[in-house]
Amino acid sequence: MATVFTHAIVGATLGQTASPELRKRRLFWFSVILCAILPDIDVIGFSLGVHYGDLWGHRGMTHSLLFAALIAVCVAVALQKGIHEQGKLALLLFLVTASHGGLDALTNGGLGVAFFSPFDPQRYFFPWRPILVSPIGMGGLFSDRALRVLWSEIPWVWLPALVVNAAIWALRAGQERRVTREQNGSGSV
Repeated sequence: MATVFTHAIVGATLGQTASPELRKRRLFWFSVILCAILPDIDVIGFSLGVHYGDLWGHRGMTHSLLFAALIAVCVAVALQKGIHEQGKLALLLFLVTASHGGLDALTNGGLGVAFFSPFDPQRYFFPWRPILVSPIGMGGLFSDRALRVLWSEIPWVWLPALVVNAAIWALRAGQERRVTREQNGSGSV
């Protein structure tokens, strides 16, 4: 898996595309980060005797597109009013949650990701896998191996996320300047 930090960064980057009203809400940002890291809740199964390759094992059902869709709809309904607004938020949260499996499919270890579970238990990797697999568990988060994983994530995920965030902010600033000019120009007639 990619590190929890990288999943959160990707989720937060995708969250930047939400409406200004949503971006002002702390609960929105909490939900985005939660959706980005939630698929790894399956690691609890190890202590319950669930095997890695099982349906509910690591990178199984909770990494599927179906799980991403169900979580996205539930969170969107809880956060937003109005079916149209809920639909837009659900789409965004689906992308955030599904990004988790996408990142994990870019790693060089594990059994792959069961994107189509429960309908197809096959696990998949992408052909290009530049990210080192992260150690599982809290103890491994601050190990030497985890630092090597972070270093492998920086050029492939963190820097592109930084570029995307900068582009979003620049577009937003340009749009705000344009609106201000239009308001000032129309007010002087």
